[in-house]
Amino acid sequence: MVSISSTSISTETEIIKGLIGHALKQGHSFCLWRSAGTSEKFLLITSEVLLESEINLHDNVSGFVYAPFNPADQKVIFLHNTLYKFRDGNLVEGKLPEGIELNGTPPHYHFNIHVATAAVDYEFLVEKSISKIEAGEFEKVVPSRFEDVPYSSNIDLIQTFDQLCVQHPQAFVSFVSSPQTGTWMGATPELLVSVSQNKFRTIALAGTLPYTPDTNLKTVAWTQKEIEEQALVSRYIINCFKKIRLREYEEHGPKTIVAGNVMHLKTEFVVDMQATNFPQLGSVMLKLLHPTSAVCGMPLEPALEFLTASEGYSRQFYSGYMGPINIQHQSNLFVNLRCMQLFADKVRIYAGAGVTKDSVPKEEWAETMMKMDNLKKLFN
Repeated sequence: MVSISSTSISTETEIIKGLIGHALKQGHSFCLWRSAGTSEKFLLITSEVLLESEINLHDNVSGFVYAPFNPADQKVIFLHNTLYKFRDGNLVEGKLPEGIELNGTPPHYHFNIHVATAAVDYEFLVEKSISKIEAGEFEKVVPSRFEDVPYSSNIDLIQTFDQLCVQHPQAFVSFVSSPQTGTWMGATPELLVSVSQNKFRTIALAGTLPYTPDTNLKTVAWTQKEIEEQALVSRYIINCFKKIRLREYEEHGPKTIVAGNVMHLKTEFVVDMQATNFPQLGSVMLKLLHPTSAVCGMPLEPALEFLTASEGYSRQFYSGYMGPINIQHQSNLFVNLRCMQLFADKVRIYAGAGVTKDSVPKEEWAETMMKMDNLKKLFN
């Protein structure tokens, strides 16, 4: 066992493990994340987790937020305090505390007890969803499910995080552990709200097809069902703009993007907050967008009511949102997809699929299997 100081030569992974182990021994919480499309990693450690009713991105308060799928279930978790930044394998920001142990015993994370759930046949749930759509109750709904996968108690979760970073270079990769949230990890492709240099951004992401490395993205053939599913998400965002009478926005797409072993259709929306004189736009849109039609349905209220009554379990933080706010003069919040909740002896992996009137139950089941596969492989 070796102690390290700020002058020691240690690898990025060793320092991260040391910091997290040191924090958890003191009962503290942490969030580790890798920004999409970069090699930069951030680690935030806090002794105090705050509960917030809403998040204001235009305030100067900085930290990391972790929000549930259903805003009525619980408040938003807000972590703030000591920040460390890593770039190209080196610690470039943050002073290491004294007494960190290198190669010490593996840390004990904040594992919640297993949540009781009801078993629901997913294909039957999709059939039920289609019947509700045909009856005119909503246009689209996104039923979800989970699978529990056992794993060894001595697994190196920091190494698992690093694997996700390598496998998903364009995703926002996160690892969060606190008494209020339990322990979660994931690699999400879906930006919810970004505010940077007076620019607001959000995306409409929907439709799913399998991806292989030899796929030519320019020639991917999307079906009418997938095109319409993605168009509904875009329409949802535009309707939010209409609610606040915002007409000046850029729309780019849809285009095909890769997320691990699957492809999606993506449309990006950009607003110049200075030109529109709307500095609070990020906070306003966050409240309007979540939960989006990409993870819940459209219209929102009847879709959410249906899912709450029919899924048979609480999503908790799956398909909620999370990310850093007011760090390095920007805020980037992502929908918590392609994620898993870690318990002491198993990992719970979540996935959903967008259902429209043209959906086929077996195909929607297969889509959730594809989405889960990348995470399952980490524990094989």
